[in-house]
Amino acid sequence: MIYEFIKNNYALDEPIFLTDFKSKNNESLRQEMKKLTDEGKLVRVYNGVYYQAYKTKLNTIGKLSIDKYIFKKYIIDDNKTIGYITGLSLANKYGFTTQNPSVIEICSNNASTKQRKYEVDGYNLIIYKPVDLINNDNLSALQFLDLMANIDKYSELEKEELRSKLKEFVNKTNVNFDIVKKYINLYPDRIYKNIYEGGLMNELL
Repeated sequence: MIYEFIKNNYALDEPIFLTDFKSKNNESLRQEMKKLTDEGKLVRVYNGVYYQAYKTKLNTIGKLSIDKYIFKKYIIDDNKTIGYITGLSLANKYGFTTQNPSVIEICSNNASTKQRKYEVDGYNLIIYKPVDLINNDNLSALQFLDLMANIDKYSELEKEELRSKLKEFVNKTNVNFDIVKKYINLYPDRIYKNIYEGGLMNELL
């Protein structure tokens, strides 16, 4: 039974995509998922995406994990890197700002258009198409370029602290500047100013 498989293979807050069941007949699968939703065993997020209905330890209605949703749909596919978090969320994660983003921005090979905005279970997402297909080799370079394209808007740090934090970011994420050079011309010209003021221009020379 499909429900037994779901209970044994999915965490309660984990997204369940119809595309996970590639061996199943699509129409019969949809009917089964609808039946489980009608019975209150599954929650339908939107067409083709579900999670198990559950209660938290505080006896409140359980929610979908947005992090698991993003990871599964946009970051990793079949153990291959296909995307990364970008924008204000990236700047916040690495300590360039204390601002909490109202929108989660993601750059992913799974983007169907240059930019798409939509809502998932109360979270606002923006999905961007990358300048090139993302893989394990170019991931850190592309994420670095995204950050540097807008660091002047995101950062709350003073000049020397910003430079120190940027070097820390480069080391933590293992940015390969040979790959950065390959893609830098695809970004707005202001990126050169931001890289210079961030004390990283020598890395490009």
